[in-house]
Amino acid sequence: MVGRDAELRRVTDALSQPPALVLIEGEAGIGKSRLVGEALSAPAPRGPRSLVAICPPFREAMTLGPVVDAVRQAARGGAAVARLGLSALAGTLRPLFPDWVDHLPLAPEPLADAGATRHRLIRAFAELLDRLDIEVLVVEDVHWADEATLELLLFLASRQPLALSMVVTYRPEEVAADSLLLRLSSRSATGTGGSHARISLGGLAVADTAGFVSSMLDDEHVSTAFAAFLHERTGGVPLVLEECVRLLRDRSDLVRRDGEWVRRTLDEIAVPPTIRDAVTERVSRLGADAQRVLLAAAVLGDPSDERTLGAVSGLSASEGSVTDPVVEAAVSDGIRSGLLVESGSGPGRIAFRHALAARAVADRAAPSERRAAHRRAAAWLETVRPRPIDRLAHHFWESGETARWCEYTEQAADVALVSGDHLTAVTLLHELITEPRLSAEAVAPLVRKMPFLAFTEYGRRADVIVALRAVLETDRLSARDRADVRGQLGRVLFSLGDHAAAAAELELAIPDLGEGTFADAWAMTVLGFPWAGTWPASTHLRWLERARQFAGGPELTPRERMILLLNRVTALLELGEESGWTLAEELSEDESTPQLAVEWARAELNVGDAAMRWGRYAEARARLNSSVDIAGRHGYQVIRNMALVTLLRLDYLTGAWEGLAERADEYADAANVPVCRLEGLLVGAQLRAATAGGDQQFDELLQSLREEGERRGIIALWLESAATHARLRLTAGDTEEALALTEEPMRLLVDKAIWIWATEIAPVRVAALTAADRHAEVERLVADFEEGLRSRSAPAAQSALEECRALSAEGRGEFEEAARAWDLAALAWAGLPRPHAQARAREGVERCTRAARGVGGRRGYGSRLSPRESEVVRLVLRGMTNRQIAVELSRSPSTVGAQLKSAMRKHGVASRTALAVAVTQAESTETCGSAPGGSTIL
Repeated sequence: MVGRDAELRRVTDALSQPPALVLIEGEAGIGKSRLVGEALSAPAPRGPRSLVAICPPFREAMTLGPVVDAVRQAARGGAAVARLGLSALAGTLRPLFPDWVDHLPLAPEPLADAGATRHRLIRAFAELLDRLDIEVLVVEDVHWADEATLELLLFLASRQPLALSMVVTYRPEEVAADSLLLRLSSRSATGTGGSHARISLGGLAVADTAGFVSSMLDDEHVSTAFAAFLHERTGGVPLVLEECVRLLRDRSDLVRRDGEWVRRTLDEIAVPPTIRDAVTERVSRLGADAQRVLLAAAVLGDPSDERTLGAVSGLSASEGSVTDPVVEAAVSDGIRSGLLVESGSGPGRIAFRHALAARAVADRAAPSERRAAHRRAAAWLETVRPRPIDRLAHHFWESGETARWCEYTEQAADVALVSGDHLTAVTLLHELITEPRLSAEAVAPLVRKMPFLAFTEYGRRADVIVALRAVLETDRLSARDRADVRGQLGRVLFSLGDHAAAAAELELAIPDLGEGTFADAWAMTVLGFPWAGTWPASTHLRWLERARQFAGGPELTPRERMILLLNRVTALLELGEESGWTLAEELSEDESTPQLAVEWARAELNVGDAAMRWGRYAEARARLNSSVDIAGRHGYQVIRNMALVTLLRLDYLTGAWEGLAERADEYADAANVPVCRLEGLLVGAQLRAATAGGDQQFDELLQSLREEGERRGIIALWLESAATHARLRLTAGDTEEALALTEEPMRLLVDKAIWIWATEIAPVRVAALTAADRHAEVERLVADFEEGLRSRSAPAAQSALEECRALSAEGRGEFEEAARAWDLAALAWAGLPRPHAQARAREGVERCTRAARGVGGRRGYGSRLSPRESEVVRLVLRGMTNRQIAVELSRSPSTVGAQLKSAMRKHGVASRTALAVAVTQAESTETCGSAPGGSTIL
């Protein structure tokens, strides 16, 4: 290799100290594959057993496709696999290796959780690599890898100690911002044991360019001027250099002069601006048969033997084992041209020297010729066993045969679903469902397979919504198919937070889903969840009652009955119904199967979350810890994370704040689990609001959390972020903003009549209304709150109600009653416990006690009102609003608000009315300052 001595030494040094993790990055044609090849062929006493997998640029990715193909070749048949002594875990590999089913252990019982299924598959694959004695795993072009392949690499890299060395190549400019590859590349920086190397390849220097070109010209000297000329036009990229030199030599544009290779004058030579142009010109110089073989090799993509090239090129009419002489001659011409090479993947296998050249050849062909070649490739590959599903899907797509493409893409999706690779399944099914050439009848069964919970991109879900609505507009669906499509559309809309639209679709779907079926009862329980639009609680309860009538049907499986029961319990508790606690006792603690275990873990999570919302903190902690334990033992990582982040919130509420900010930050970075990320952000925001206050950036964070909660239908997130934001605005004296922030959340709560939701939002709403002297509204809100909690044992909401009563009494200026009410609130909060809320109530006790004794203002704080504060208070006594006062005094509303707040603080009150009462009382005892117009203001 020319110009890569230092890089080659780094790779070989790392591989000589196994286990190693080597990452090689660089643009196309820069020499990544050549560097890996040289490193693996370096002389050693005992060369390590290596496995090379190449990720293809196919849209129809197969789960673990690249490494499956490589392992299949390395294992040399199922009989050899049977002698490896694989554990029972290897039975999970059956969907990936259908040709080995007679030699693999029996398939284990399926798991309910896709993540656990995928993790089990990856562990089985790692065991297979170990038993094959693979010492170096090379995966090239990882920027094209499917998600499961990336997860396998992460798993292998995280094992302690590392069991094998890994070499990974990729193009950094083609790595997505959220790719798991970034997590893999970060491991070399943090250290995981073994040796590490991260190599970034750039273009060759001018001197190395000269050496590279010389190596192509029988090692004869290349003039400095010629080398500089080529370097300037190619950037020193080896592949570009190679193609240009070959073309220049074919044209006879290179001449020898005085014992060295030189170029003709600039006026006599034209260097192609791109690889495509260079390859196109070189291909045009070959015969027609060689060009057809080149197109076949370009279409196939993978290294292929001459019989395959003959069939796909159309040059060979025979399917026998003897290669056609015409094909042999055409392949030889392609190899002599330097465009094709014998691949190292197996004897007699031919491929392009580089993918860029293959792409150039494919692009220069007429579309009809290219489609015909893909059609012949598909026909040939259908004779191969096992059939390469992803490649067949690719070739049928490129040939324009939609029905056949659909057939194989669906098969690939089925393999992904069985393997727990839901992200790949979603990608494939999304392509099928949104394909406009697919009939409505073909789309309906595909919709039933879609694992919508695996969606992480809102844009994709929006595409699916458009496609499903288009299907529903046709008149070719049966009633049951139409109901299925509507039901799935409702699920997607629900996950997007468009609950009203989701409810509308589910209502339309239910009559045709099949009375008494699981799908019918499931849809009804979803309509029973109180997150859909502004329906009152009574409407949700009616849907739950309808679902209950079908939930015990004999045709339901134990898992289906558990799902329906748990959904009913969860909905009732969200609705604030005491009956939910009684029904929760019927939930089965059954872990006898993975499917039932995941539902029990989910049950402990849901009921534990409800217990926290109701204020039953001891029960909440016990159930959430149980969920963490069950989910951890069975590998249900998503449920475990959700239980842990709910415990994070419980720690915030109960005052366990040590180290809480750091834990919250960890979840705030969990972009792949949106609910955990949002909860982490909210807890972090509430901690900051309680300890440090806010600023504009903090306000923007709280606003984004409110909007996300409202959009996604996460009611608790919406209410709590709004309450935190409003309390900060009240502290800053901005009553109007606090009122605006609490207006819509409070209206939703009142419309739905679910008062256990009021714990966080009601006290701050009452405080804002009191500060604005809207006392009639305060009295109505407190009365409705009392009625809404009647006969409900909800300690958290009851504590909030006590605080609202205290705020109401204080706002009326009844300070003795307010002090007693604040004391009751402090005791209620302490009983949960909620230390931060308890401290707030104790401050209320002290404030109202001082005011009741008439020791506000100067006696309470030892300071008089300033003249400007006195002016504001004088106008408040005349009944003017902050904005009217601002106009009257030529001040900004914010300045008026700050001066009014200062006056309230000096008098130890929390509302305008209470301030008026305190001032009137103080006027009769002591004069603290004279206001314009003769009024005496304290």
